[in-house]
Amino acid sequence: MLYKCLHQDQDPDPVAPPHGLTFDHEISSEPQVSKTIAVIGAGSAGIAALKALMDLPSSIAQDWNITLYEQRGDVAGVWLPDPRPVSPPSIPYTPLYPLLRTNTPVPFMTYPGFPFPPGTPLYPSHEHLKAYHSSYASHNNLTPHIKFHHTVIKTEWVGDSEKGFWDITLLDDRNRTLRAGAEHLIVASGNNHLPRIPTWKGQEEWVEAGAGQRELFHSIYYREADHYTNRTLLVIGVGASGQDAAVQTVKLTRKTYVSVRHEVDLPTGSDDVVVQGDVSHFTREGVHFVDGTVLTDVDSEEFSPMIPSAHSNASSSSRGGALVTNTNYIFPLHQHILSLSPQYPVNALSFIGLPTRIANCPSDYAQSLFAVQAIAKPWILPSRAKLLEELADREEDTRRAGLDPYVIGHAMLPDRATSNDYQDDIVDFLKQKVRVCDMETRGLHMSPVSTRTFISFFNASFLSCSLNGRLGFSKHRLYTNHL
Repeated sequence: MLYKCLHQDQDPDPVAPPHGLTFDHEISSEPQVSKTIAVIGAGSAGIAALKALMDLPSSIAQDWNITLYEQRGDVAGVWLPDPRPVSPPSIPYTPLYPLLRTNTPVPFMTYPGFPFPPGTPLYPSHEHLKAYHSSYASHNNLTPHIKFHHTVIKTEWVGDSEKGFWDITLLDDRNRTLRAGAEHLIVASGNNHLPRIPTWKGQEEWVEAGAGQRELFHSIYYREADHYTNRTLLVIGVGASGQDAAVQTVKLTRKTYVSVRHEVDLPTGSDDVVVQGDVSHFTREGVHFVDGTVLTDVDSEEFSPMIPSAHSNASSSSRGGALVTNTNYIFPLHQHILSLSPQYPVNALSFIGLPTRIANCPSDYAQSLFAVQAIAKPWILPSRAKLLEELADREEDTRRAGLDPYVIGHAMLPDRATSNDYQDDIVDFLKQKVRVCDMETRGLHMSPVSTRTFISFFNASFLSCSLNGRLGFSKHRLYTNHL
């Protein structure tokens, strides 16, 4: 085992985590702390988790060692631009492109108790989002707990289902291998990094026949619209990035096409975009569509679909509970947060930020509150067996809605209420298990606004009854004004 090789001369307790970072040939002689917690990623989810940890009262977390590891040099995750010129097979740190503006309004991207500055557009640019996350980290004094330019290479659990620690291997900006240990690991590295690459019959032959004039690539590599000046572009898929690419290029290209599987309303500015049906296959001569049409003038193709990669009717509980993924779905997880693998305690591994089709910052913080409470007070959780049963029931509810949980992954169901219900369920559970006053939140329906209002209450009092309700009402007016 890697940890034993590192410490073979010391013969350590196999379930006692080392304190702090060490080089791969060193160990630390500092005394153990009561808990060690590592967070991976300083994007929206990671700094929400760090904020929830920092808000713990000193009576609980005074001796906790809390560290967030971030591979880049600043916070904001996907909102932090990657200036490097990256092409396949390398993957950029972010799919961010210079003209990106959000398609989600500000109230759904706001941390509880921390509004965007006055005058922020309802649909802000990525520069606004980067500045907002930086301001949040600075205002809450989070950066002293972040180790930038530290890339997590590997994590391995050392111990059993009752006790142990994560042996973490990292690289720093000098390419040195470092080691760290943590009893609790919070993974907040995001869900927008690895592109899902579809394939079509004949695509390689189509590219080769273009004698260097044709290209086929994923939208994660899209940056500047000028690249397509006087070219013919086919965008396959009309998700947010596909629509943006079509609108931003259409005035520069000879022609911009979009391929869709169903009828869709394109955004403002797309009047000259030509809509095509679903792509069937490629030949050396052109792109063939399911309806029988063929395009022979295309020289650039960008695709941005989410392609289902698995289908299963088996529940997570029937799979023995081991943590696995099909790249759409990590399972088994309780509430998309806690790993239910039998290899370690239920609160040893948490994921923050996996849900999609949801107000991300409020969801990130609600999830973080849940994970932190599970770490601080593990007795609030039912048994692993009970949590697996709950997961199986949730997956069955998804199937009854006509969807496969292993395909939609961590997306909320299409009806808008589902994402609000998810956050409410988390908060309601904590209200029931941990002493907290309802105060002005009593009787509120948890809309996206009121859920965030309650979470700010929850955070400000840290599950106590000393809450000042005026903060909540002030926030409620603020969010209403944004809307």
